[in-house]
Amino acid sequence: MTTNILSRTILSVLFVGLGLTSYTQKADKGEELHRLQYRNEGLTVDLAVGLWSSPLPMDFDKDGDIDLVISCTDVPYNGTYFFENISGEQSANTVFRKPVRIGQGITNTTISYVDGKARILGSGVEFSDFIKFAYDKPVGISNTSEILSLHPKKRFNHWKYVDYENDGDLDLIVGIDDWADYGWDNAFNSAGKWTRGDLHGYIYLLENEGGRYVLRGKMMAGDRPIDVYGNTSPNIEDFDGDGDLDIICGEFVDRFTWFENIGSRTKPAYAPGKFLGNSKGLIQMDLEMMMPVALDWNGDKKIDLIVGDEDGRIAFIENTGAVNQGMPVFKSPVYFKQKADLVKFGALVTPFSVDWDNDGDEDLICGNSAGYIGFIENLGGGTTPRWNKPEYLKADGEVIRIMAGENGSIQGPCERKWGYTTLSVADWDGDGQKDILVNSIWGKVEWYRNVGREGSPKLTKMGGVKVDWRSDVIPKPAWNWWNPKKDELVTQWRTTPYAIDWNKDGLMDLVMLDHEGYLTFFERFRKEGKLLLQPGKCIFKDADLDHGNGLLRLNNREAGGSGRRKFCFTDWDKDGDLDLLLDGKNIVLLENIGEKDGNTIYKSRGDLFDLRLAGHDTSPTIVDWNKDGKPELLIGAEDGHFYYVSE
Repeated sequence: MTTNILSRTILSVLFVGLGLTSYTQKADKGEELHRLQYRNEGLTVDLAVGLWSSPLPMDFDKDGDIDLVISCTDVPYNGTYFFENISGEQSANTVFRKPVRIGQGITNTTISYVDGKARILGSGVEFSDFIKFAYDKPVGISNTSEILSLHPKKRFNHWKYVDYENDGDLDLIVGIDDWADYGWDNAFNSAGKWTRGDLHGYIYLLENEGGRYVLRGKMMAGDRPIDVYGNTSPNIEDFDGDGDLDIICGEFVDRFTWFENIGSRTKPAYAPGKFLGNSKGLIQMDLEMMMPVALDWNGDKKIDLIVGDEDGRIAFIENTGAVNQGMPVFKSPVYFKQKADLVKFGALVTPFSVDWDNDGDEDLICGNSAGYIGFIENLGGGTTPRWNKPEYLKADGEVIRIMAGENGSIQGPCERKWGYTTLSVADWDGDGQKDILVNSIWGKVEWYRNVGREGSPKLTKMGGVKVDWRSDVIPKPAWNWWNPKKDELVTQWRTTPYAIDWNKDGLMDLVMLDHEGYLTFFERFRKEGKLLLQPGKCIFKDADLDHGNGLLRLNNREAGGSGRRKFCFTDWDKDGDLDLLLDGKNIVLLENIGEKDGNTIYKSRGDLFDLRLAGHDTSPTIVDWNKDGKPELLIGAEDGHFYYVSE
């Protein structure tokens, strides 16, 4: 007998209200991983799931208002989650209860509204009676191979019902992307121009002929097929209020394209696309890989957009009803709020534990996929702290955000909104204040100086850390199209710059991957009154290579597969030396097994746990919330959440 999903959800909501819902996950090696919770009653934060969000707005609990159901397909937060609308209104200010998981996450999930009823579709299937059965009863509606085989290199395909020609039956439109021209990796020339093609995003029409769907080919805009920059995610509604059906598409990056129906309700024809905008400029999402859904959210008879962002948040984009130069005018995105539950900072979060505000407890300074640097304040509570919501840090009065732009990501211009900040915090200039060192999608190691006063940090951008290379040939990854400056440290992308006084001479050194992926020691020294780094030395050895004489190389891959290593040092086994905790399926322990000829030898002891936390990578930091002097592990995961292990 199939369990009634709604009944399970109601029980789960009751459990949450009683504080009985546990977010603990078994790690299978004698320990448990706990998702870090805010423990801050009354706090509201951005509503979000993990990495990637497909919103399915519907009255899930049948109480008369619209809730949010969201499918999330990442690791480890995979699931479909119900967020109950507890505001009693439908607006930009709607607040939702913390989520309840109602099933697994499904890729390419979409929602269509037919006669006011929500219909949930996947690739060529409809999930029958979704509120009751979730994904347990898929019903085939079309042969997917007819369309999907046309585009072997694809990532998304989104299916939606529509009575296209107003003849009383349900047709299908299918948005599908094509990556064949784009490829993926390492295709910039020496001038920083992408030498492959663009992403493509098409829409196909499947016409209903007596219950059988007939492929009518690509939908056209003017004399050309509709083609947006990947991830079409089409919505076909009367957006401008003139009685026919228009089209709004998303894309892989952050813009929306409007295709006006210049035909009729029964014989649609579409004008070439225009990007949606308002008086502030183009309407753009904060991140990438958006998922828009069209519906009248606020009940004003105008079709709005509810949009999932890559980091799991959901935005409301309100249709004002105005039309400017033939195009509907929408407001800029506003992100929905929820009652605070799990601490989260975007996606692929990279935490560093430090008492940032000098109030006696450990806060979190974090990077993420969007390129922000965030401060999450510890509000006290000892072993189980209370946390404030994340605050974007500023430098020189502006929010810090590092992004790739058109040519900063080795994987091409489709990654222009990503930054992948990863960092450490230390007194870099020796003035007694905590500064921030950061690496990113660019592979440039930069720092932000703290020029504030005790307990009130204030940052200014200082540019790259300085290396005395003593050569006109500055090291860089072989695949970088651009060259570093004469004193600049450019290494592999997305890998931790770990500030540490390694040789204990009172000066802060740097340990990180070099341009070839070897773990490298950059020693600090003074020259003519200035603090500089020496060229890197490979003083770390791999116990399993050449009888312990082989260099410790943490990544031997090239281009997009390079870098990506997050790590921290700690005396994990309490034997008096510094071990290395490294990202992996969860966290890998590299044990320090001794020194030889000035080199430190590490031996891999494998994953600390069996539970898989990483689809991309994880990021470890050490905390000591109970102040017992023993290392406790906090792991940032790709879902933007934090996983806590205590002894």
